[in-house]
Amino acid sequence: MTANLGEEIVAAYLQYIKGCEFIQQNLYTPDVQGEIDVVGIDLETKTIYVCEVAIHLATGLYYVPSNVTKLTEKFSKDIEYANKYFPEYTRQFMLWSPIVRKSRDGAKFNQMADVEAITTNIQTKYGVTLECIINEKFSDCLSELREYARNETKELKSPVLRLMQIEESLKKHIGKTAK
Repeated sequence: MTANLGEEIVAAYLQYIKGCEFIQQNLYTPDVQGEIDVVGIDLETKTIYVCEVAIHLATGLYYVPSNVTKLTEKFSKDIEYANKYFPEYTRQFMLWSPIVRKSRDGAKFNQMADVEAITTNIQTKYGVTLECIINEKFSDCLSELREYARNETKELKSPVLRLMQIEESLKKHIGKTAK
């Protein structure tokens, strides 16, 4: 199975920034017939992070038949799974997508309006606030990972963080040799 770079980014963030001891990508959930993209568990704080990841660079956030239907269904299954198996944990649900477009008002397809509808659906149905790591916030999380990689000298196991670590070390090296 090939690695999904978007899921690798989220897994690295949960592990290195949020401090999760356990990370699972593509968690198959047979009792709710689905798969969760990334799950992270922080044992110290008893927090579980349940994440759906949508990395669609050319189209932005785009699912058929619709973003609202698809993601409301996915998060409903995620919430039911987490509530069943982790009732004693703080449960945080996150949508990660680097490119979510805002169209003019009244446009047939408006990804930002879709995200608002998804968060409203989940809030209304479950009383859960969905954290959306989109656009600038996604970029901010990448910056946090880059900063972590810049300051860490030991070899990092995450391929994403190792790449960032190499880039940051190379920048530092080139800066020194250019002087």
